[in-house]
Amino acid sequence: MARAHDDNWDLASSVGATATMVAAGRALATKSPDGLIDDPFADPLVRAVGVDFFTKMIDGELELESFENFSPDRMQAMINGMGVRTKYFDEYFANATSNGVRQAVILASGLDARAYRLPWPDGMVVYEIDQPQVIEFKTSTLAGIGAEPTATRRPVAIDLRGDWPVALQAAGLDATKPVAWLAEGLLIYLPPDAQDRLFDNITALSVPGSTVATEFVPGIIDFNADRVREMSGSLRNHGLDVDMASLVYSGERNHVLDYLRGKGWEVDGVTRTDLFRQNGLPVPATEDDDPLGEIIFISGALR
Repeated sequence: MARAHDDNWDLASSVGATATMVAAGRALATKSPDGLIDDPFADPLVRAVGVDFFTKMIDGELELESFENFSPDRMQAMINGMGVRTKYFDEYFANATSNGVRQAVILASGLDARAYRLPWPDGMVVYEIDQPQVIEFKTSTLAGIGAEPTATRRPVAIDLRGDWPVALQAAGLDATKPVAWLAEGLLIYLPPDAQDRLFDNITALSVPGSTVATEFVPGIIDFNADRVREMSGSLRNHGLDVDMASLVYSGERNHVLDYLRGKGWEVDGVTRTDLFRQNGLPVPATEDDDPLGEIIFISGALR
């Protein structure tokens, strides 16, 4: 089903299922011997969602040879990709807080457990924005296993298509002090104008010293929906009924680096390929790479 301006989801369907897929990737990356990340909450969160496909995925019970156009090498490339992506944004927050930032905002937080697992400094406040049912699920699930945040956690239960800046400030965000913003795994699910509006709002709520991190997928401009739909078909045959090709908004959009620089942010980008190399991981072969192509990870500060 194609996206609509008022569509909705839970963590087992539509865009919500991608949040569970990301958590499954983090669970697998945590088990990887390279030790890039440690997310002890990803596994229990995925199990709590209850999608059999993802449970089998983290238990290593998927028979990859039965998937069309899939292989153990492709699976490992996906796990490594999630590892370097998560590490990049973990280090982003570490750098921001080392420079004195004491407010963080995670946009479309999904099953992100950074408020529980990162070693935040004293006085840190972490805001998580997502749909009410997603916020409630994660909060109750982690409370149920005895997990406690390592910072002051303030969930903001609102869809990003709503007036989230007002809701965020009502939850306590101090727009007169620096903020560390994170928009991870989000932009491809936004129409081009909504992507711009997101960064307009972020800029309006930021003072010098604030930081921002995200990623940009240039391949979204000439998105190969047929290839993604072909891969989704293989997933559907194994019980995951999500048409990944229908979830993203393709076509022309502003390059995030250029747009943020135009708003006064000093940002730089690093490709996923470079992150693989920096972390001593093999660069995926073309046939094992992400169907969206190269990803550019972006971070910087407002001066």
